[in-house]
Amino acid sequence: MPLVVVGLGVVLLLFLMTKMKLNGFIALILVAILVGAAQGMPLPDIMDSMADGVGGQLDDLILVIGFGAMIGKIMADCGAAQRIAMSMINKFGVKNVQVAMLVTAFALGVTMFFEVAFVILVPLVFTIVRETGVKLLWVGLPMAVGLSTMHSFLPPHPGPTAVAGMFEASTGLTLLYGLFIAIPAGGLIALLWPRLPFIRRMDPQIPAGLVSEKTFTDREMPSFAVSIFSALFPVVLIAGASITELAVGPDHPVMTYVGFFGDAPIALLLSLLLSLWLLGTRVGRSLDDVMKSAGNSVKPMAMIVLVIGAGGAFKQVLVDGGISDYITNLTSGWSVSPIVLAWAIAVIMRVALGSASVAVVTAAGIALPLVQAAGISPEVMVLAVSCGSVAFSHVNDPGFWMYKEYFGLSVMDAIKSRTTYTTALAILGLIGCLAVNAVIS
Repeated sequence: MPLVVVGLGVVLLLFLMTKMKLNGFIALILVAILVGAAQGMPLPDIMDSMADGVGGQLDDLILVIGFGAMIGKIMADCGAAQRIAMSMINKFGVKNVQVAMLVTAFALGVTMFFEVAFVILVPLVFTIVRETGVKLLWVGLPMAVGLSTMHSFLPPHPGPTAVAGMFEASTGLTLLYGLFIAIPAGGLIALLWPRLPFIRRMDPQIPAGLVSEKTFTDREMPSFAVSIFSALFPVVLIAGASITELAVGPDHPVMTYVGFFGDAPIALLLSLLLSLWLLGTRVGRSLDDVMKSAGNSVKPMAMIVLVIGAGGAFKQVLVDGGISDYITNLTSGWSVSPIVLAWAIAVIMRVALGSASVAVVTAAGIALPLVQAAGISPEVMVLAVSCGSVAFSHVNDPGFWMYKEYFGLSVMDAIKSRTTYTTALAILGLIGCLAVNAVIS
């Protein structure tokens, strides 16, 4: 039974990493090979599938991680990250720093991919933690929850947007309804989860090399305006491209140029070049000194990139092994509410496949006949599938490994914190979809 194979693979992965203390990259590759073989895949196909998974997962993400890490380290080494952190603390107070981080995550997460916004914001999280002495998850978890909510629930993110196209739903209405669900659900989980006893017992430390150890004086730091402009410049480019596309349509000639400069790797590259001048040579730092900051930022990222790539390999073996076809046949005869069924299919796909984007598109294909026959708002059905796809993020989700590695968590602590918050988000999302449907129907 395919789901049993997946379950055993996950158990083996946890055993290798928690009991045997095997490196995550090695464990993921080993389990991917064994799971592929258990699903009956020919050995050459397993290797091809793993290569496709690594390449598909890293793709332009490796550029995003690389450029984002360089920008973050340059900002940290010149005091810009400290300036933003201290300004936020002074404005909101240490007691409300979670709210400040959540609002920032919501603002960036509306248009930016989870991975992109995470890479941009995590240096700020590290600096706030260092300056205030609060625990890493106290600040980092609200940021992660906010980004997960925006990325999984709302267009113009790729999953919800693709489903809206399949369901012939209005992107604008989907975004409007989704905001009514995402903001309260994400806000509740983001502020509640760090206060739960099992989360408060966790005390991970900032990974070495990802934050500047120097404390800057007020005169040494760049102004808040310069610092925040450096941090938000890629956001402006990416968000501007998304807003322009919604306004003029994806086929408008202007999108050739706006889309190029608003693509995440290009936006981050331009931001990096701007930072080299704005936070470097403009204030008297030599280009060689700034390049040392950029070079040092990449070294701690090597294992993070390998683990994320291996997570993509594991995910692709599951997809190519036929798990999605099995689940399609399994759920075809269920007789429940179309909203609940669409959500449940997405949850099962997410658990089995890992990638939220793959899960949401696959689940949408299964749920499409329900939309056509049920007479329920297609926008609500889009949201039902989208919020289901955020549930149960675990070891076959490359985003899980990014979260784990950046926050320096053990596998079990990452499961306790991330898997639980994503599942709670999905459940609240389902409740929200049922409530919205009751209001508009």
